[in-house]
Amino acid sequence: IMDPYVPPEGDARLSSLSKDGVKQQMQKLRQTAASQLAYKGGICEGKPEIWGGKWRFVGGKDGNLWREAGMCGRKRGSGFNKQKLHSLVTERCYPDMVRGNRYKTIRWRFVESLEPPRVVHVRCDSIMNRGNLYGQVTVRMHSRQILAIYDRFGRLMYGGEEIPKDVLEYVVFERYLVNPYGTWRMHGKIIPEWAPPKDPIIK
Repeated sequence: IMDPYVPPEGDARLSSLSKDGVKQQMQKLRQTAASQLAYKGGICEGKPEIWGGKWRFVGGKDGNLWREAGMCGRKRGSGFNKQKLHSLVTERCYPDMVRGNRYKTIRWRFVESLEPPRVVHVRCDSIMNRGNLYGQVTVRMHSRQILAIYDRFGRLMYGGEEIPKDVLEYVVFERYLVNPYGTWRMHGKIIPEWAPPKDPIIK
């Protein structure tokens, strides 16, 4: 991930009227300025609907690409479609999505969006040589999801199917800009240092 986005501490919890909330707004303005430079520099030239926090360009207004990748990567056995997952995620992201999933049953469901997905970071850079341009966008997603992981004997290891959880994610999408038919694919996630630790696995 080139120039990773640094999520403000306490995001989705701080009031914009508090002292820390005002600091967040100032930091956000600085990051937005750099993103607009990358945007105007060629990542989305001629496509004004991309900027302004809209989610349309990465896979539909409601984030279909992210949801499809989530469903695809969390299925095992007969429901797992390796080719489809490769078309939705990059080579960097693929191992992260499938590692450790063997012999497990994973049930994941998107319930609802708590806030509309918002583009918070845009970067455009060349890799290896000047003409090899890649674009990356970081999308802030605040949603409600259900996740339950069972071991090979059907015993619950993590989460649960009854209680949905509020999840705040910063998802990075990438596109090879030189290819006019290239598509945006999920590239990774940014996990802030202040994020609460994950629940322990049930043994």
